[in-house]
Order: sequence, then C-alpha cells, then structure tokens
Amino acid sequence: MGKIIAVTNQKGGVGKTTTSVNLAASLAAAKRNVLLVDLDPQGNAAMGCGLDKEGGRYSSYDVLMAAAPVSEAIVTLSDYGFSLIPGNADLTAAEVQLLSAEKREVRLAQALKPIKADFDYILIDCPPSLNMLTVNAMVAADSLLIPMQCEYYALEGLSALMSTLKDIQDTVNPDLHLEGILRTMFDDRNRLTKDVSEQLIRYFGDKVFRTCVPRNIRLAEAPSHGMPVINYDKSSRGAIAYIALAGEMIRKEKRNGLMQKKNVV
Repeated sequence: MGKIIAVTNQKGGVGKTTTSVNLAASLAAAKRNVLLVDLDPQGNAAMGCGLDKEGGRYSSYDVLMAAAPVSEAIVTLSDYGFSLIPGNADLTAAEVQLLSAEKREVRLAQALKPIKADFDYILIDCPPSLNMLTVNAMVAADSLLIPMQCEYYALEGLSALMSTLKDIQDTVNPDLHLEGILRTMFDDRNRLTKDVSEQLIRYFGDKVFRTCVPRNIRLAEAPSHGMPVINYDKSSRGAIAYIALAGEMIRKEKRNGLMQKKNVV
C-alpha cells in the first residue's frame, strides 16, 4: 500500500512546489513509483515539469468534483519517471463549491483510494493557505511534510499548522501524523537561521529532517526550463539536497518497516 504525503505550509514562498516536484523526481530516481497531485490553483507543479497546466483534458479540480475518474487525470512524465495530476485556476472555484458539497472534507481521499496501492508515494502539493483544499489533502494524507524557512514568523505559522493537524486527527483522520519538517532556503552563515533551526530541533527532535535545502541558483532556475533540478543540473547543491531528502525518507520507511515486523513477532 502506498503512502500519501501532503506537502503543506500556509505561508507562501517557502518552497512547497519546489519540494513537491523535486522530491517526486528524486524518489522516482530511486526507483519508487510516484504520483504528484497539484492541489494549488497556481498550477506551478505542472509548469515545473514542462506541462501546460491548461492543456490537459482533466485536472485535480475534476477529480475533486467527481467530474472525472482519477485514472483519467493522471499524466505520465516519462522523462522524469513519475506521474502528475495537474492543477489550475479552476481549483479556486473548487474552494467555494466544496463548502456546500456533500462529504466535502473527504472528496480527495475517496478519489485517491482506488489508486493508492499503485504507487509507493503520492505527494500532494497544497495551496499556501488553510482552506478546504488543504483540509482535503490533510484528510487524504497519511502524513504531512512541512517545508519552512528558518525565520521567526515561520515559527508562528508552524504553530497554527500543528493546531490544524491536531484538529484533523481529533475529527476525520486520526492516523495523520507529521512526516517531518524540511528546512528550506537554508543559509548556515546566518545567525537567525541557526537560532530558529536549533529551536525546531529542540521542540520537534527527529521530526526535523537532517537534510537542509540551501538557497541555490540552479534550483531556482530549473522551473523556468520546465525541469526538476536533478534533470536540469544533477551536480547542483539543490539537486544533491533533494536526492539526500529522498534517501532519508526511504531509509526511515525501511526502519519503520523493520520495527513493525519485530513488534508482530
């Protein structure tokens, strides 16, 4: 059975889409079967993979509104080794339409259920807000991956996100947990970055990924060329960071699997 991970943070500009696209490509490079679901009305994940976000027959909007089966919305990205359900501006309308829809919180979970076993990882790129789209992603997900910059305002936003996580656990998805916190745009020469990083580790412990994603020109350039950074410049610091993140997640899965086997025995 695959694992669904929502990549989320209500603060914009922290690297959610960058992380979603490049983690998908890095997991695929490690021979994992990956689906990326773009749930952001900006539709940047599709553009970051070289697709026209308006050019497909179906999008994540159609999946959410049950206008098309999820299997028909999946686009195979042969050059990058993973699959994508693109998002576009129609998702803005979905935010409003879902408010009056039946089973509004579980629409995405129900849509992904038939294909979950077909993938090792399903990554959901969430919008930069705690709206009904994000709630759908959190209800569908097994865990949350939170990219964040190491700055004090980010800590305040993280507190609100953890509160939402608890609300979701207490109501519709008790199995939801924190996959990890990813420090992005990381500059270890900056005293503030170090201070906030130390606070994160002190509070969240091993839930903070050891991998940090640095500020990197090649990483910033890659979307304009419609490529994940490991395809644009595999030797860049940004590519190396996301390959390391994928490796860290895979090792964690293996450890957890071994622990579960021991507990069964």
